[in-house]
Amino acid sequence: MSQVIFLNGGSSSGKSGIARCLQAVLPEPWLATGVDTFVDSLPLALRTSDEGIEFAPDGAVIVGPEFRTLELAWLTGVAAMVRAGARVIIDDVFLGGAESQQRWRRALGDLPVWWVGVRCDSAVAEGREIARGDRIPGMAASQAAVVHEGVHYDVEVDTTHTESVACARLIVKSLKLC
Repeated sequence: MSQVIFLNGGSSSGKSGIARCLQAVLPEPWLATGVDTFVDSLPLALRTSDEGIEFAPDGAVIVGPEFRTLELAWLTGVAAMVRAGARVIIDDVFLGGAESQQRWRRALGDLPVWWVGVRCDSAVAEGREIARGDRIPGMAASQAAVVHEGVHYDVEVDTTHTESVACARLIVKSLKLC
């Protein structure tokens, strides 16, 4: 059985909701973490600089060298938690598509991972983005397709018309089939 469930999808695609529902429906306790947790842990100076991470007015996300250095440490730390016995749900946005997945594959090594693609129609994700109020307009649309380019999944879910709990149940069912 996998010790890591990895959710990849664009902004406002429903990953965080699925992660919470997975925690509720899985029989064992699972920790949930994600790229938003990592970004929130950065010093404010790195959340607004070309060394760290920048959010452009059009929703584009630009990451710098200091971000990458700290990101590698964070990835390694998440992998260490799993190696220490924790089951972890990771919620991420593969801005670099397959390259982003490879960074995680290197960090997780031989740990059993269940890769989940979380898709959502960009217009629906944009509506969620507006309703959330904590995202830069355009982020959801710019990420909806690019995050999946070249990424390989064990299962995919689409939250366009499917609730998070139904997606979580589908993921759990797919885990049991492997």
